[in-house]
Amino acid sequence: MSEKKTPAFNGTKEQEKELLKVIEKYKGTEGALIPVLHEAQEIYGYLPIEVQEIISEGLGVSMAEIYGVVTFYTQFTTNPKGKYKIAVCLGTACYVKGSGELVEKIKEKLNIEVGECSADGKYSLDATRCIGACGLAPVLTVNDDVYGRLVPEDIDGILAKYVD
Repeated sequence: MSEKKTPAFNGTKEQEKELLKVIEKYKGTEGALIPVLHEAQEIYGYLPIEVQEIISEGLGVSMAEIYGVVTFYTQFTTNPKGKYKIAVCLGTACYVKGSGELVEKIKEKLNIEVGECSADGKYSLDATRCIGACGLAPVLTVNDDVYGRLVPEDIDGILAKYVD
């Protein structure tokens, strides 16, 4: 099993200051955890353990409770996302038409697993459910760009568009 490739947490003092303002805004409010987590994810792009610890201390909520919420709700992520967020639809229509092969090709090309971000922070790969473009199956997105009717041989050309 390969070791997970995740860039080191590199939050800034400005981000921490912004998070502390959010915590202060919600402190003492019933049900504050989820709104704080949403705003924290907007600030950092994800919810690493370091951010969860700041929230735990600021709100007086246990790490166990925070971790439970973060891992239960799909809108939260503990993994950073890359500059180029690749999402491959694994809904029924896309899967039947070969989206699993697309995922395998991308994993091979970028040397990352689903849910991971490349070490340079450039690319992240996620599997999604139906995105509503079944007529274009199989479909993947890179940020806001949609690509459809794909075969594994299309992946190199798509990725070539997202090189800095």
